[in-house]
Amino acid sequence: MAEPFTIYKLTILYMLDKAGFPLSNTQISNFFLEKEYTDYFRVQEVIGDLVNADLINFESTHSNTQYTLTAAGKETLGFFKDKITNGIESDVKSFFTDNKLEFRQENSILADYYRTTDRKYAVRCQVRSESTTIIDLTLSVGTKEQAEAICSNWKNQNEDVYAYLMDMLLR
Repeated sequence: MAEPFTIYKLTILYMLDKAGFPLSNTQISNFFLEKEYTDYFRVQEVIGDLVNADLINFESTHSNTQYTLTAAGKETLGFFKDKITNGIESDVKSFFTDNKLEFRQENSILADYYRTTDRKYAVRCQVRSESTTIIDLTLSVGTKEQAEAICSNWKNQNEDVYAYLMDMLLR
């Protein structure tokens, strides 16, 4: 049997392969913690190793980091998939069955901000569906507080904003 650290790496590669969409750091960590495979710090170490080995990619915002499988990660998983036990595969599948809709929703609505050269803030709000971007909106605001408020409100009001824009633009 493979060493636990190796199994953790393969499990994350397997999760990203089976998900079909990016997974957040929280989502990956919750799997390991809920199943009591290992602790949070070990999961972070494993994720860091996978990123450093270019087996997974990441995209970070102020409040979230999402991971995707690289071609090299997929190839590595193909070589060593037999090291993942049926029990782990079953645990991953049940974890996704229980949470997939919630995960897809969490990972499809994105908002982030950054400081611009004119000392204002740009807020980028997105809604994605699989590999398609539904809306990608960038707003310029004067303060960090405004930027944070927009990011926070985007999660709950994105559908209304999209509907309003479509209504106004298709008149």
